[in-house]
Amino acid sequence: MTIQPSRPLTILGQDPSLRHPDGKIVTAQILVPNEQLSAGPHGYRVQVIDYDSSLHQMYVPLEPASMGTIDDPVDPFANGPSDPDAFNARLLYDPRFHAQNVYAIVMRTLAHFERALGRRVSWEFGGHQLKVAPHAFAEANAYYSPKDEGLLFGYFAGQGVGKRAGKETTVFNCLSHDIVAHETAHALLGGLRPRYMEPSTPDQAAFHEGFADIVALLSVFSIPTVVEYAVRTALANTKAAAKGKAGMMSLAHLTVGALKRGILLGLGEQFGEELSGIHGSSLRRSVELEPSPTLLNEDEYREEHRRGEVLVAALLQGFLSALTMRLSTLGRDSGNQLPETRVVEEGADIAERMLTMAIRALDYMPTTDIEFGDYVCALVTSDIEIRPDDSRYEMRASILAAFSSFGIEPTSSFKGVKGLWKPPVAQAPVSGRKTKKAKTSPPLNYSFVHREALQRDRDEVFRFLWDNRVALGLCEQAYTEVCNVLPCLRVDQDGFTLRETVADYIQILTVRAYELPNLEIPGSARGITLPEGLSSRAVVRLLGGGALLFDEFGKLKYHIRNNVLEPKRQGRRLKHLVESGFFDQPRFGAERYARLHLKGMRPDQPAFRKEPSTWR
Repeated sequence: MTIQPSRPLTILGQDPSLRHPDGKIVTAQILVPNEQLSAGPHGYRVQVIDYDSSLHQMYVPLEPASMGTIDDPVDPFANGPSDPDAFNARLLYDPRFHAQNVYAIVMRTLAHFERALGRRVSWEFGGHQLKVAPHAFAEANAYYSPKDEGLLFGYFAGQGVGKRAGKETTVFNCLSHDIVAHETAHALLGGLRPRYMEPSTPDQAAFHEGFADIVALLSVFSIPTVVEYAVRTALANTKAAAKGKAGMMSLAHLTVGALKRGILLGLGEQFGEELSGIHGSSLRRSVELEPSPTLLNEDEYREEHRRGEVLVAALLQGFLSALTMRLSTLGRDSGNQLPETRVVEEGADIAERMLTMAIRALDYMPTTDIEFGDYVCALVTSDIEIRPDDSRYEMRASILAAFSSFGIEPTSSFKGVKGLWKPPVAQAPVSGRKTKKAKTSPPLNYSFVHREALQRDRDEVFRFLWDNRVALGLCEQAYTEVCNVLPCLRVDQDGFTLRETVADYIQILTVRAYELPNLEIPGSARGITLPEGLSSRAVVRLLGGGALLFDEFGKLKYHIRNNVLEPKRQGRRLKHLVESGFFDQPRFGAERYARLHLKGMRPDQPAFRKEPSTWR
């Protein structure tokens, strides 16, 4: 018998608040990588452990027999009762379905990352299996804990919505698709870019939360069942629907503004409707944000969670622009209407493509001290590499325009292509200070490295870095370490393949604050400015590093970095850390994700302030 590469599993489309007209909860059957599951479910990358620490109770796990075999996988919850109340009760109050729901969403998110990056992706904590507790505690919390190597979801008493309004009900965070995907994205991003949790620029502090929300939203919208629900909701609310043909949508109602109000905002109001304070409010605010090029300069958006909402809003704007552009090119009837099914198909397809694009961009970003403009370049450059012809969807143009409307411009452009990273050509002068006759660095030297080993060996990549330290603009005095060397085989939805090797490195230079202005920086006539309010005796830890992208022949295509001795960027970073009180506060260590989420629930608190209570 042929082994199936994937198995179908039923999940909630978004959360229990999304209901069909007959009252049934909206569900979806998704495909996840196939494997022989143990009780839990317990697989090779995810282990569901359903222990409730508040009640000191272990729930009966989903048994292997109910999930079939690797040859003949079974979806235990594929068919439910026809009665809406019985159908809903089976999903809401059976902990075994809760276990399946979290397992399936985590595995689907992991598969998205691995498909986008073209390789296996490790969890941040280094182990192979992520532990997931669907009912970890009786509290309105949900977070990723590297120390526990797991995702912890709480439950709490809430007020019902819709027909259940005013009735007390138990709200389970593990039944919210966007919350589960959000926390999984944290665990994966932490493994791919561990330095993004370091204290740095306001944009870097905002990126972790913003990126996790992007993954959550696009993951939800890549499910046709959810898009169908949203489209039908929007269609039912338009006056034109009553006059038009059944199952048709007028192009007049498919503009960016109309889609935002009718589809994204309509569904966004459901996000966290019962989960207020977890992630729902921030997702709704992101959808509602109107473009403004000065938004990030406002004091309100210096706080990392609010700033992350701008990143989410910009990418959503790009998604809507790409969708409306695509819909405008499709065939329509004499009444200028499109079939609802086509809108659903294109919406889910573009969300899937944009999710892949958003994840793949991580390989094309610096390893530390990032700003939103770096992410724009990473989106554009990584997409050009895998999809040179973007005429079908024009995603890159939509994304550039959307980010620009929020005042976010790409860090780099090359040969007239906005957002394209420059190739690793000689740029930095050899001399210590900038002069009119400064010499340029030498070309890259491949003489002493082995091309094959360069695609898998950290020491071989370090040899390449050291031999080319001048050409690549590295700081010799800084501690330098190659962190990863990862061969990748990327495959686009259209069948285009791309072989690359991604290597990343970090540089660390620790100095006293009074030394900053006197540091000799190649290409600069001045050192790093000492921020006002920083003690001259304070210990300052400067970070730098980059990503090296080699082609299949071992030639360096891109060196995407932030120099450890880059005066302007380091000056902005230190100024932000001083203003936020970082140098005056204790370090938090292992509980950083829990505190990051607790901070998100209390946006009135200033950045880096120690919270009065812990999560557990």
